[in-house]
Amino acid sequence: MALTLEQVRHVATLARLSLTPEEEQRYATQLSAVLDAVAQLQSLDVSQVEPTSHATLASSLLREDVMRPSLPPEKALANAPASVGTCFSVPKILE
Repeated sequence: MALTLEQVRHVATLARLSLTPEEEQRYATQLSAVLDAVAQLQSLDVSQVEPTSHATLASSLLREDVMRPSLPPEKALANAPASVGTCFSVPKILE
């Protein structure tokens, strides 16, 4: 699908780009090639392909999420330079 220079200018306006005439010609060629590739993909029959959420069919490689006791606040704050109650105290960075 060949894009016209008018279509390229419209896309450039939407993207807030200022293009030179040479760039308009180059992008017309490049964007047309992208649209041709997409059209080629659309012609494939994928009716027998199961939808997936990932490119690979591997199951999760992460450990199972199991609840377990956490550190007591005193131990978690043992090496903190400053704390207030059971919270870390950090310097204020915004006024």
